[in-house]
Amino acid sequence: MTLPDLWFLLIALFFTGYFVLDGFDFGVGMSLPFLGRDDTDRRVLINTIGPVWDLNETWVIVAGASLFAAFPEWYATVFSGFYLPMLFILLALILRGVSFEYRHQRPDHRWKRNFDTMIFVGSVVPAFLWGFVFANIVRGMPLDAHFDYIGSFGDLWNAFSILGGLATLMLFFTHGLVFVSLKTDGEIRVRARKLAVRAGVATVVVAGAFLVATLVAHGNTLSLILTLATVVALVVAFVANLRGREGVAFAFMAVTIALTVATLFATLFPNTLVATNDPANTMTIANSASAHYTLELMSWISLVFVPLILAYQGFTYWIFRKRVTRAHIAAAAH
Repeated sequence: MTLPDLWFLLIALFFTGYFVLDGFDFGVGMSLPFLGRDDTDRRVLINTIGPVWDLNETWVIVAGASLFAAFPEWYATVFSGFYLPMLFILLALILRGVSFEYRHQRPDHRWKRNFDTMIFVGSVVPAFLWGFVFANIVRGMPLDAHFDYIGSFGDLWNAFSILGGLATLMLFFTHGLVFVSLKTDGEIRVRARKLAVRAGVATVVVAGAFLVATLVAHGNTLSLILTLATVVALVVAFVANLRGREGVAFAFMAVTIALTVATLFATLFPNTLVATNDPANTMTIANSASAHYTLELMSWISLVFVPLILAYQGFTYWIFRKRVTRAHIAAAAH
C-alpha cells in the first residue's frame, strides 16, 4: 500500500468516526419535537449528549485538516464546489452549539422553545447535507483540466444526491433514537424505542434504496460486499431494538453507518472525484495527493495524536456512562 492509499483510507476512517459519533448527536437533536413532551423531557434529551457532542465534532476537524494536508487538490475542489452546502453545514453547527450553551441561561418558556427549534434545525440541516455532499462526490462532477468545478449550485440537486441526503438523515435520526433509549430511563426511554422502530422501517427503505442505487450506478466487487454487510447490520439493529436490546441495537447502528461510509469510499477508489464531463479530468488518489515527505510527516504525527484523542474520548464516555433520568434533572434544579 502506498502512502497516498494509506491516507485515503485514514480520511475514510476519520469521516466514519465523525458520522458514527456526531450522527447520534444529530439524531438526538432531531428527536426534541417528537420525544420532548415538556421542558424536563427536553433537558433529559439534551443532557444525554451534553458532555460529548463537542468532543464528537473533533473528528470532522481531524478529517478536514487531513484532507487539506494529504489531498490539497481534492480539498480545494470539494470545498469550492460545495461552498454553499458547506456554509450551511457550518452555520447549522454554530446554531446548534450556541443553542446548547444559551438555552438554560433564562427560565423563560419562549426563550427555551426558540433554542429548541434552533437545535432541531441545526441537527436536520447537516444530517441531510452531509449525505447530499457525499452522494455528489460519488456520482461525480463536471471538472476542468485544473480540477475546478465548472457546474452550478443547481446542478448539485439531482435524485441521487437528494436520496443520499435523506439516507443519512434517516440513519442519524434512528441512531439518535436508539442512543436515547440506551441513555435514558422511564417513559422517555419507552417512547424513544417505539419511535426508533417506526423510524427504522423508513430507514431500511431509504438507506437501502440509496445503497442499491450507488451499487447499480457506481459499484464494484468491494462495494457489493460492503453493501450486503451494511444491509445485514441495519436489519440486526432493527431486530435488536424491537426486542429491547438497546446496546446491541446501538452497536449495529454504528456498524451500519460505518459500513455505509466505507461503501462510498470503496466506490470512489482509486479516484477521489470523477469528472462527469471528461474522464481525462478525473481526480485520482495519485494525482491529487501531497508530496511523499508531507504524507510521511503526517503519518508520524497521526501515530502520536490519534491514540491520544481516542483515549481521551473513551475516558469521557466512561465517566458519563450512566443513564440520564427526569430525577437527575429535578435534583440538579435544587
